This record gives sequence, structure tokens and C-alpha cells, in this order.
Amino acid sequence: MSYHLIDLVQSLDAPRILVLGDLILDRYLWGNAERISQEAPVILLREEKQELRLGGAANVANMLRGLDAKVTMAGVVGDDRDGEDMIAALKAVGVDCSTILTDRTRPTTTKQRLIGHAQHRHPHQMLRVDRESREPLELIYATQLLDRIIGQISQHDAVLISDYAKGVCTPEVLKRVIEVARDAGKPVIVDPAPMDDYSRYAGATAMTPNRTETGKATERNIRNYTDAFAAGRQLVNQLGLDRIFVTLDKDGVAVVRADGTSESFPTRQREVYDITGAGDMVLATIGLGAAAGWDDADLARMANISGGLEVEQVGVVCLSRDELVRDLLQERSRDENKTYELEFVSRHVQA
Repeated sequence: MSYHLIDLVQSLDAPRILVLGDLILDRYLWGNAERISQEAPVILLREEKQELRLGGAANVANMLRGLDAKVTMAGVVGDDRDGEDMIAALKAVGVDCSTILTDRTRPTTTKQRLIGHAQHRHPHQMLRVDRESREPLELIYATQLLDRIIGQISQHDAVLISDYAKGVCTPEVLKRVIEVARDAGKPVIVDPAPMDDYSRYAGATAMTPNRTETGKATERNIRNYTDAFAAGRQLVNQLGLDRIFVTLDKDGVAVVRADGTSESFPTRQREVYDITGAGDMVLATIGLGAAAGWDDADLARMANISGGLEVEQVGVVCLSRDELVRDLLQERSRDENKTYELEFVSRHVQA
């Protein structure tokens, strides 16, 4: 199976993918925690460096660029410095920003993290400051955003929706985008926000909720594949999906299809250092494969590979196709070694 997946990755061209969702700018301030301030009982942090990273739907776009897709980003930023920095960072990695709208009624969603270390110890997050609006887009901006998106859909191979519940993915916007994309024969893959009501995603091709999100949307406790199949079937039927990929962290991926079939795809054990970005990487990988016409089984297996690689990294890391292939080759080598060991033991038992 590894060789088959390797062939799929190596035969990819550069699919065009439209990403719609909430753009988030992650700012990091790193410093040395020197002492307690004289002004108040708080730690005094001496700044050493600042860092900017793409988050939310912008991170999905960035990850797709790492996988050599051609990407158009659709969403909104505020009329502020953070919005300018967001667009500059996206353009720097080759993302088409012509479908990003400036909304003067809201700030660019920004998360500022203060990271401190002391006496050469491992750094840790001391504080996070969020600057955002969670209000739905005003009608005038939603209409303008749709005007920019609708004409773009036919020029792309897939549409990905990355909903972080910051106001861009309103029911009205999603309904129109999903309708136009399905009419054009383009797959629509949704990474949903954690909420009780998923009706806004009705008609999408597929969804990629994690264990917690699936449980919240279906009021079920997702403990195993049986639970995931039942919850997945509920969502597929309610929303008219073609399929759903329920991601189960260390347990892999559960796939449920509209024809009533379901399938489990266990993943191998990994050293987990940081789960940040795993969901975005799964969406990017499934979107890339869906744009190329991969089947459900291959999409699930590749999601296990990319998601597993992501959690082995500290922080959000963009993976390349070469890294996916390298991991698949290592997996093949491990499988061959296990086969040899079993044959060796079998020969000696028979002797």
C-alpha cells in the first residue's frame, strides 16, 4: 500500500485550490523572564525577538503551498497593520490574495503570545492576547466577498472551508459557495468549527471533524470506531454529505459514506510533541487529494500520514511532498522488516 501512496504523491501536478475561511495572524514575542516587576506582582519579560506566523484558514493555505498546490485565499482582514502583514505573509509564500476583502468594521483576527524562558529552561507561554470580532459579516461585506468568490470557483479543482467561528463562514455565504461549487462539479471539503449545529455545511462533499467536534455536533461520546461510525452516519444523513472523515487522533480516521458503508483506518503510533496544526494539515492533505481525484481510502491513509508527521513537530510546520514520501518509505521498510521477522519465527517454530 505504501508504494501505491508514494506513486499518488509523486504523480501529483499542481492542483488549484480555493480556501475560504477565517484568517488568523499569530504573533509571538519571545523573551527572558528576568524577575518580578517593581510596579506589580507580575513577571518582567525582556524582549529578545518577535515572530509572525499564519493561522486559521491562512495556515491551511500555507500548508497547501508547502505541498505545491496553487492556492487562492478567500476571507477578510481589517483595515489595519495586522491585515497588511497577513497579506504580505501570504503573498510571500505564493498565495493569490485577490479574493481577500478588507472589512473596515472589524480588526484582523490576531493572537499575540508572550513566550518566556528563565535560566536557560524550556520556554513556556505566559500570556495570550486575542484581538478579534466573532460577529457575522455584515451583509454588504458578505455580498462583496461572494462576488469575488463565485467567479473563481470554476477555475479551481477544489474548495476548502476552514471555519474558526470568527464570522466569515456565515450560513448565507456557505450556502451560496457550496451550491455553486457542487453545480460546477468541484469537491467542497469542510473543517468545521466546534458547534452544536452543522446545518450551515449542508450539501458539502465531505467534512473532517475531529473526535471532540463530532461528539459536540451529534451529542455523542466518541470513544471508538463504532461510536464514530454512528455519529458520522448521523451527520452524513442530516447534511447530505457524500462522506465524512472523522479524525480520531491516535486511533486514526473513520470514514462514513452516503451509500451506508463505513471503514476504519488505524494509524501507527507516533511520538506526540504538539497537536497544533494537525487539523489544518489533515484538511490540506484531503483537499489536495480530492482535487486530484483520489478515493476515500487513499485520502484517509494520507491524512493519517500527514497528521502524524505534524504532531511529531513542535509548533505548526508546513510539510513537503518529499517528507510525505520519505515517511511512506520508512513505513514500507518497517512493514518489510516485520514480515521478515514473522517468516523467521515461523521457520524456526516449524523446525
